[in-house]
Amino acid sequence: MGRRSRGRRLQQQQRPEDAEDGAEGSGKRGEAGWEGGYPEIVKENKLFEHYYRELKIVPEGEWGQFMDALREPLPATLRITGYKRYPEELAWHTNLSRKILRKSPQLEKFHQFLVSETESGNISRQEAVSMIPPLLLNVRPHHKILDMCAAPGSKTTQLIEMLHADMNVPFPEGFVIANDVDNKRCYLLVHQAKRLSSPCIMVVNHDASSIPRLQIDVDGRKEILFYDRILCDVPCSGDGTMRKNIDVWKKWTTLNSLQLHGLQLRIATRGAEQLAEGGRMVYSTCSLNPIEDEAVIASLLEKSEGALELADVSDELPGLKWMPGITQWKVMTKDGQWFTDWDTVPHSRHTQIRPTMFPPQDPEKLQAMHLERCLRILPHHQNTGGFFVAVLVKKSSMPWNKRQPKLQGKSAETRESTQLSPAGPAEGKAADPAKLESPSFTGTGDTEIAHAAEDLENNGNKKDGVCGPPPSKKMKLFGFKEDPFVFIPEDDPLFPPIEKFYALAPSFPRMNLLTRTTEGKKRQLYMVSKELRNVLLNNSEKMKVINTGIKVWCRNNSGEEFDCAFRLAQEGIYTLYPFINSRIITVSMEDVKILLTQENPFFRKLSSETYSQAKDLAKGSIVLKYEPDSANPDALQCPIVLCGWRGKASIRTFVPKNERLHYLRMMGLEVLGEKKKEGVILTNESAASTGQPENEVPEGQRAGEPNSPDAEEANSPDVTAGCDPAGVHPPQ
Repeated sequence: MGRRSRGRRLQQQQRPEDAEDGAEGSGKRGEAGWEGGYPEIVKENKLFEHYYRELKIVPEGEWGQFMDALREPLPATLRITGYKRYPEELAWHTNLSRKILRKSPQLEKFHQFLVSETESGNISRQEAVSMIPPLLLNVRPHHKILDMCAAPGSKTTQLIEMLHADMNVPFPEGFVIANDVDNKRCYLLVHQAKRLSSPCIMVVNHDASSIPRLQIDVDGRKEILFYDRILCDVPCSGDGTMRKNIDVWKKWTTLNSLQLHGLQLRIATRGAEQLAEGGRMVYSTCSLNPIEDEAVIASLLEKSEGALELADVSDELPGLKWMPGITQWKVMTKDGQWFTDWDTVPHSRHTQIRPTMFPPQDPEKLQAMHLERCLRILPHHQNTGGFFVAVLVKKSSMPWNKRQPKLQGKSAETRESTQLSPAGPAEGKAADPAKLESPSFTGTGDTEIAHAAEDLENNGNKKDGVCGPPPSKKMKLFGFKEDPFVFIPEDDPLFPPIEKFYALAPSFPRMNLLTRTTEGKKRQLYMVSKELRNVLLNNSEKMKVINTGIKVWCRNNSGEEFDCAFRLAQEGIYTLYPFINSRIITVSMEDVKILLTQENPFFRKLSSETYSQAKDLAKGSIVLKYEPDSANPDALQCPIVLCGWRGKASIRTFVPKNERLHYLRMMGLEVLGEKKKEGVILTNESAASTGQPENEVPEGQRAGEPNSPDAEEANSPDVTAGCDPAGVHPPQ
């Protein structure tokens, strides 16, 4: 099969952190354990205890507490979507296991709340230690970020949140490229990212150890893309997850670490190659094993020859308890045989044990690495899982590269003759460390690669503005064949009616609009940031993109009758709203309650102020805006923007169910249930009334029926009654 094929298989199989995070029912392997109906597993593993006692990773006198903590179920934790540091009451620890949360009748409403708010993107169910790596990346809104092994996506969502630290800026300058080797897991990643409705995220499907170099256009010149921040959360043996993945107890062996070490080192090396000078990379595992932790970092530092250094982050997360990295360790085979250095390993073991698994022999070199700056989190210190984190800063280019661009804002002259590592963008193959360190190696200049790429683009085979999947000769495709990403041309007649109908501001970035089809009617319009547009247009030949962009408009059937064929999509309304100058109706809090709890309320049920704004508007898509009243502290004190439809005599909203429930909870309404037939959401207020539901309308006027004034909208294939379609669909 070859090393790359074995590495890809290992990445797909050895991901115990699958259970770490994400929404309910995502079908990950780790849903077993405390939740999954396993037979009782004896939480004993003599080899595990023997190994870690010998390595002394646990402080003297704490071994009993360490083992007791591992045998206890992991408490459920959640993170509120926000842009500050999570110790400031934005991350919560429940002291309840996930099994208790799911099964306990007393906690049923709380569990439903968690599921609903997770689906609408307002909270993330994420293990506490999993929140640490993105925090240590120290992300700013202008940073270009690569998440190398991103699925299932909780850390990716943290990175997206940090990009959008300023909610008043709809398009931050930075972006996140989230990669995973497993095609199916990429769709889980898309689902996680979609909850945050960001135009600055792209999901790609590559082997992280050979992820291709991308290029971008800078002032008309092609340059290699180097990232300001890289998250390298590698596949690992996962013995830090024993509290939730209890099958690790019986399956644990040192063989897992020995098999994964090489893949982890290749992924970390590839990340270091693509890091900008002055940039920061976080390497993390949910393993306590130094073979996967310090050994990988030490080997990477040694081969970097001073280009990388470990950052001292001891004061960046006050309150976090951690143990410093160790500087001495031994290697043990699965049958318990120990080796202290490479010279003692017999030749028959050389395929299983490699020299990079041992600590450096030179004391001065070892001391200069400052391995004590690594962070190892032990379960018994703060009632968490086990984890390892190391923060690397790039001081200069890697020894097998020549020059490369520095962080944003530095002189452009340094970017002109940067050079590639042996894994050039056309090949996309993992770098061989032996070849990299060879003194006879000379890199291929970035300028040569850029000229070759320009020749490729100008040979007439590529349609302008179309970013399709890579040709099969260039790269073998796994999983679904993705639809292309097609940017809307400037002269496309589709856009002027939209621009006129919504009175879009001149600053609206129309060049960033794209669709997923090259033929027939365009049904959905998506928006990306200009930086991601740059990446898409310059890398379609070498990159398998699974998903990017945020949906901003959906086509209506017979939409031309309403002056505009496209209605607004709730998913992208907060991105679009700053550019819309027409068809905006300001509503009161009482209006919002009615609009969110009733399917198709008539004008007479809304306030006179709302009616006066709506009566002169033509039928079609509208924006419903609630502005908080500072003079009324009892009212909801945050703005709300909803997508709606102005019908013949009524207004309806197009908002996903869980987002509706979120807004109702914010207004103090307890949601009791939903009447399927009428489409009414019952609250503690509406349940008190008796008789016919308040939004009952004559049969001929109910939404979606042939005589309804809004029948055209309800019958649209991309519309369900009262909500935007949510979720990710496989490509057609």
